[in-house]
Amino acid sequence: GNNQMQSTTKGPLMPEDNSEYATLEYWDKRYVASKIEEGNDTTERYDWFRGYEALRDVLRSIIKPTDSILMLGCGNSSLSEDMYQDGFQNITNIDFSTVVIEQMHKQCSESMPGMKWVVMDITDMAPLDPASFDVVIDKGTMDALMCDNADVWKLDPDIAEKCYKMCKETTRVLKPGGYFIQITFSQPHFRKKITQKDEFGWDLEVRTIG
Repeated sequence: GNNQMQSTTKGPLMPEDNSEYATLEYWDKRYVASKIEEGNDTTERYDWFRGYEALRDVLRSIIKPTDSILMLGCGNSSLSEDMYQDGFQNITNIDFSTVVIEQMHKQCSESMPGMKWVVMDITDMAPLDPASFDVVIDKGTMDALMCDNADVWKLDPDIAEKCYKMCKETTRVLKPGGYFIQITFSQPHFRKKITQKDEFGWDLEVRTIG
């Protein structure tokens, strides 16, 4: 079957409506509420989709251990840590939440010294050099941006603009021949409207997980 969403968090931290998934305020509030206790990782992890074991074979068929990897909207997902422990140790994680970046840096800095954690907006990655990454991974980040879109057949202009900027910046930081991997709930024909623009020059391959 198709990928199913898995959430480890429930109760009062769920958003009042889906539009909150795209806001910094919601995620900061959520990450503060699940803050790591001193010396003890009690963080409630939030992972869209399946865990790394379900993704491992597909990711390993595309990514080399030496590749430089950019994780868009990393949150406190365990994906980067799982990949690091599996030999992919050149990973830069970015998120617009200072709260979660500080949490994850604190948690991982000693055990995973090669991992980078940077506060950054995925629609404006100006601090990153052009053609600096072999692989860019989006695990549910564009899905979160699109949660407030009422009509699946018509993209809200503001949401479309954010998705366009995200793709344009991804194109800029990817090396020639690099890979942009999107792990998503979205059906391919909906996502093609966003990613399949001539200016991006991307070839599309779809794989179903699960």
